[in-house]
Amino acid sequence: MKTLEYPFTKDAVQNLRAGERVVLSGTVFTGRDRLHKFIGEGGTVPVSLKDGALFHCGPVMVKEQGGWKVLAAGPTTSIREEPYMAGIIGQCGVRGIIGKGGMGAATAEACKNHGCIYVHLVGGAAALTASCVTEVKDVFFLREFGMAEALWVLELAGLEGVVTMDAHGGNLHQDVLRNSQSNFNK
Repeated sequence: MKTLEYPFTKDAVQNLRAGERVVLSGTVFTGRDRLHKFIGEGGTVPVSLKDGALFHCGPVMVKEQGGWKVLAAGPTTSIREEPYMAGIIGQCGVRGIIGKGGMGAATAEACKNHGCIYVHLVGGAAALTASCVTEVKDVFFLREFGMAEALWVLELAGLEGVVTMDAHGGNLHQDVLRNSQSNFNK
């Protein structure tokens, strides 16, 4: 198992290959449909996403002792962000995407061209993922987008996943699709 700590540098990301297990620690930024559309249409965010990871997640949060606590943080199906993800990788310098289900050809190409990876998490383990959040550092667009769509800045420790798309063109999602199609044709 390899480790990846924020900031997620291009060199660190390029040392990872599709199929490798990874443990993520440090700052990540949540983002779902509204945030991706906002950035994709020219909106700016009040934090730098450079060398960061966008976690496709709509966390369930509660106010606690003057701050926020994450109750659940399951990954969202990433393909919904495909129309915007390649542009965000290039424009914002994102080095990691965390989600479930993989992404399409444009994102895979952007990962290869800009040095970015996709880390797949298992769906249905939102409470386990939430237990890896050590701090909720900030939140943006809460009023405008709502809790699930806001940009949450989370500090993680020990979040485990699998690199399924790498910065070299490796793509386990495409491999599975190709192998399944081949087996189906037989």
